[in-house]
Amino acid sequence: MSVIAVIPARYGSTRFPGKPLHEIVGVPMVERVRRLAAAAPSIDRVIVATDDARILDAVKAFGGEAVMTPESCRNGTERAYEAVREFAQADDVIVNLQGDAPLTPPWVVDAAAAAMKADPALKLATPAVALTEDALDKLSEAKRRGEVGGTSVVFDKALNALYFSKAIIPFKRENTGLPIYKHIGLYAYRFDTLSDLVALEPSPLEQAESLEQLRALENGIPIRIVLTDYRGRTPYSVDSPRDADVAADIIAREGEIL
Repeated sequence: MSVIAVIPARYGSTRFPGKPLHEIVGVPMVERVRRLAAAAPSIDRVIVATDDARILDAVKAFGGEAVMTPESCRNGTERAYEAVREFAQADDVIVNLQGDAPLTPPWVVDAAAAAMKADPALKLATPAVALTEDALDKLSEAKRRGEVGGTSVVFDKALNALYFSKAIIPFKRENTGLPIYKHIGLYAYRFDTLSDLVALEPSPLEQAESLEQLRALENGIPIRIVLTDYRGRTPYSVDSPRDADVAADIIAREGEIL
């Protein structure tokens, strides 16, 4: 069994064309994500899956591995599948790591990968973190302003996901002290599970929430939640040049992760 991290990196972002090559503190974003994945102890191999030769060349210039995938891929899951489908074995673990999350700590990546390695019966795993009261207040305020970012998850006693939502769940009528868990958007699939997922049509709840992981739950594919934490680091995703500046400010304040 091999554990392969795949970083989908599409050049033609509508809001931020060329985003993977945008430099954050002198390093292209896609290279930052590649280094974070490579630093996770459970990862055996890291592949950048792209649709553009400029990204391919940039990754190779840093000594990384990159492959071309079809422009027709509709999302990062399909692109991850295309990157490995010709050589991956059924029980290999494919870690799909977002290319626009340059501040994801290696131990968060490793948590999902290590869970899959430890339990061959797992089909799909994804991490989540308990929100502090301050973080929950900020998320709640963002939701009140109409922002859609930030996904919460609820799970059973065995840590199997029950539901993911762009709303804050569960709704608490009283302050019971029950934490809210925020989902971290990276996934570790068994390759045969990934193959099954990309063959399925988008599901009703997936389309309603615009959350692809709901396709798995709606089709009876269990998702194991792996609890982790950021150890004082600030996570951040980059969707615009302004976001890239914010990420640079976080690095200046907290230092490099690696």
